[in-house]
Amino acid sequence: MPESEAAELLKAMVPLFRIRPVIDDSCRFGGSWESLHAPNGGGWAQFHMVTRGSCLVERPGLGAQRLEAGDILLLPHGDSHLVRSETGGAATRIVSELRNGIRRRSTVDARIDTEFLCGRFLFEASDENFLTAVLPDEIVLRTEGEPVLGRFGHLLTDIRDELDAGRAGSEMVAADLARALFVMILRDHLTETASTDGTVSLLRDRTTARVVLAILKDLSRDWTLDEMAAIAITSRASLVRAFRKRAGIAPMTFLSDLRLTVARQRLAGTSDSIAKIAGEVGYASEGALSKAIMRRYGVRPGALRMTEPGQRQPPERRLHAG
Repeated sequence: MPESEAAELLKAMVPLFRIRPVIDDSCRFGGSWESLHAPNGGGWAQFHMVTRGSCLVERPGLGAQRLEAGDILLLPHGDSHLVRSETGGAATRIVSELRNGIRRRSTVDARIDTEFLCGRFLFEASDENFLTAVLPDEIVLRTEGEPVLGRFGHLLTDIRDELDAGRAGSEMVAADLARALFVMILRDHLTETASTDGTVSLLRDRTTARVVLAILKDLSRDWTLDEMAAIAITSRASLVRAFRKRAGIAPMTFLSDLRLTVARQRLAGTSDSIAKIAGEVGYASEGALSKAIMRRYGVRPGALRMTEPGQRQPPERRLHAG
């Protein structure tokens, strides 16, 4: 991407960089274990940084994601998810101890083979959180054996060492390092995917960006093509051409796709009712949203929530925000 376009894109994304990190858990597990993470609600992202061993992450409606030492998983929309060992069998008991503001969690009577950090990021510009809708459901960074990503690996090591040292202020130092790590990952992701991600690509063009940002701020509005063109300060035909050039779809199709994307994010990342979500993303009723989700994802809305009644629960039966 040309430097000038990258600068414009990052300028639009600046609100995403104003974040407050919270490191919740330092986990050292062995044997067979599972830990369910509840949805965090609007404005919160969740992350896991694996420093040793490997684990699996399961999210509603999706297959398992394997993480190894050096991997960092970001869930920008705070989705509910299950982190577990790769081995099955009876669950090993997990105990917790609070030290320096960080919860130290470990398995009992099992050889430790996996270590990772769990935390959250709060997007502090709450009035601009609509921009998080352009982020993907997950960002996975693989740092092991990748020299080009060495700077990420070094930050990850420094965060782990600070928490292990347990010195006064370690949690604050680790949180600041985590903030820097998040901004670097997000910056690289946005610049590298701008050519392939339709929504991000639309933000690179001032004409289409005006429409995208207006829609994100008022998704429940009964938008028309005339209203979009007026906001873009262009004709309807010119706006359609601009959208097709940048994203390969027409403005009204983009609107429908975005509504479903945000609805999925809200279902997996909050405990809001389906009816509330339907109204806020522009559907006339809960039934209309349910039908649209079934057409798009092949499942009912409840299947996108791991904490819904009847969904799989880990033996530990414990929900936490880390």
